[in-house]
Amino acid sequence: MSVTVDGDKSVSVPPRLRRLLRGPRPESVPAVVGTACTVVGLIDVAAGVFPRFRHSRMHSLAEVLPGALGPFAAALSLSAGILLLLLAHGLKRHKRRAWRAAVVLLPAGAVAQFAYRHSIVGVLVSLTLCALLLRHRDQFRALPDPRSRWRALANFVLLGASSLALGLVIVSVHPGRVVGDPSIADRLQHVLYGLFGVEGPVDYAGRTSWTVAYSLGALGLLTAVTTIYLAFRPEHPAARLTEDDEGRLRALLATHGGRDSLGHFALRRDKAVVFSPSGKAAVCYRVVSGVMLAGGDPIGDVEAWPGAIERFMDEAKAHSWTPAVMGCSERGGEVWTRETGLTALELGDEAVVDVADFSLAGRAMRNVRQMVGRIERNGYETRVRRARDIGATELERIRRAAADWRGTDTERGFSMALGRIGDPADGDCVIATAHLPGSEDGPHGDLKAVLHFVPWGRDGMSLELMRRDRSADPGMNELLIVASLQAAGKLGVRQVSLNFAMFRSALARGERLGAGPVLRCWRGLLIFLSRWFQIESLYKFNAKFRPRWEPRFMVFRSSRDLPRIGIAAMQAEGFVNFSLPRPFRSRARRPCGHTLRTAQEHEVRAA
Repeated sequence: MSVTVDGDKSVSVPPRLRRLLRGPRPESVPAVVGTACTVVGLIDVAAGVFPRFRHSRMHSLAEVLPGALGPFAAALSLSAGILLLLLAHGLKRHKRRAWRAAVVLLPAGAVAQFAYRHSIVGVLVSLTLCALLLRHRDQFRALPDPRSRWRALANFVLLGASSLALGLVIVSVHPGRVVGDPSIADRLQHVLYGLFGVEGPVDYAGRTSWTVAYSLGALGLLTAVTTIYLAFRPEHPAARLTEDDEGRLRALLATHGGRDSLGHFALRRDKAVVFSPSGKAAVCYRVVSGVMLAGGDPIGDVEAWPGAIERFMDEAKAHSWTPAVMGCSERGGEVWTRETGLTALELGDEAVVDVADFSLAGRAMRNVRQMVGRIERNGYETRVRRARDIGATELERIRRAAADWRGTDTERGFSMALGRIGDPADGDCVIATAHLPGSEDGPHGDLKAVLHFVPWGRDGMSLELMRRDRSADPGMNELLIVASLQAAGKLGVRQVSLNFAMFRSALARGERLGAGPVLRCWRGLLIFLSRWFQIESLYKFNAKFRPRWEPRFMVFRSSRDLPRIGIAAMQAEGFVNFSLPRPFRSRARRPCGHTLRTAQEHEVRAA
C-alpha cells in the first residue's frame, strides 16, 4: 500500500501501520465453511455407501445429514456428499461461484430433508449453514480462475473413474443380501449398467436392489451433469500477453531494462501483466494451480514499482490466488517485502561475468582452456551474431535444430526463459553457434550446438537456451560460452548473465574448512538431491567461468504456502506436469521455454 504523489512518486506505508489503518480483520468464515463441507461430505458419502454406518454410533450425526435414511438415502447422500466435496476447496478460496452453488444446494437439501424424511433437524442444519453463507457473502468475492473446456474431459475421466470405484464398493457392501455368488466381472458389469440407469446381472433380496440401483444412477447422473456443465460454461482462457502489452513492456525495457538481467523474459507470451497507475512500471505473471507467480523484478521505473506491486496484489486478492515471486534481486525483494509485508527467502545466486575481466589465462581457467583448445583442434568453428544479422534460412535451421535437440518431451522454463528463437521482434538477441565443417550430411548440416542470449539493457545479455547435438564432442557449451564472452566486446556487451545456481551459497559455505554441522548436513542433503536435480553440478558448471554471484530470492506470503508454491513453480518450469496426455492436449497450450538448468543437466549427463 502506498500514497501516490505526483504521478508515481509514492510514499510507502509500512505493513504494521497498514493493518492499523484497515482496522480489525473480519472473521474468516470461508476456511471454516470449507472444512465443514469436507467433513460433512465425507460423512455423507460414508452414509450412502456403507449400510452399517447409518446404524452405528454415528447414527445421531448421520441422522441430520441430507438423505441419510429411506429408499433414496444412498443416492441423496452420495450426491450431496460428492457435491460438497467438490465445493469445499472453492469455498476455502472465497470463490463466488462456489458460494452460489452452495447457496442453491443447501436449500435443495433442506427440501429433501422435509419431503423424504420429515426431519426438522436436518432442515435446520441445512438452512443454518445457508444463512451463515448469506450472512458472510462479502467474503466470497473471488473471481474464476483461468480455465478451458479441457477441464470437462478431465472431470469426465477422473469423476468417471471414481464413480466406477465407488460403485464397485456399493455393489459389494451388501454380502448378506446378494443372490448367488456373482464374480468380479459380474459386479463390474452391474456397476457399468447402473451408471447408465440399467439393471445389471447382480440381484439382491428386499429393497437393497433399489438402493444400489438409485445409488449407481446418482453417480452416473452426477458425472454427466458436471461434465456437461464444465463443457458448456463460459470459457475463461489463460491470459496471454497482447501486442499492446508487449509494446508497452518493450518501451519500459528500452529505458529501464539494464536494472535486471531477467527483464527481457517478461516478454514471454504466455504471461499476463499488470501496470502501475501511470504505466511507468509493470509486473508480469502466470497463474499456475491457484498460485500467481511473478518472475524477477518489476519492469520499469523503481519509483513506480509500488504502484505495479499494489495492482499485482489486488489482482491476487480479487481471484483468491496465492502471490509469489520467483528469482527477484535483492533490491526487488526489499521493495516487495516493504510494500506487501511478504517474506523473502534466498533461493540461490545468479552467475554474472564481467566481459572486461574475463580471460582464459591463469591456473583457475586451466580446465576450460584445455577443453576449448581440444575442441578447436578437432575442427569446430564458432559464430556469434545478433539474431537480425542471420538469414531467414539459417535462422529456421537453428530453430529446427534447437527443437530436435531438446532432451525432454516437455519444454521447460518460466522465470529465465523466453521460449522462442528468431522472432522478428527479438532482433537484439545474440545467437552463438558451433559448426563442424565437413559434416554437412547430418539433418542440420554442420550445425552442432546453439546458445541463445536475450538483451540485458543496452550493454548486457542473459543466457536463455543451450542446445547441442548429442553426437558432438562434449564441451560444446563451454566452447560457445567462451566464444560469446570473447565476442561480447564487439557487440557492445559489458556483462553476461549465465543465469541461476540453486542454493549456491549453501554448497560453497558447506565445503569450507571449519563449516559447522548444520551447514555440512544441509550441503549433504543438497548433494543427495543432486542425483535427480543436478544442483551441485550446475553450480560447478557456472563456477568454471569465474563469475561474480548475485543473490536471487523468492517472495511469499506464509510458510504454509511454500509447498503449494514449490509445486506451482515446478509446474511452470516444466519439471512437474499435471496436464492431459499429449494426444488430448492442444498444441497452443503447451508450455514453452527452456532454462539453463535443463541444458546443463543434459550436458552433465552426456559428459
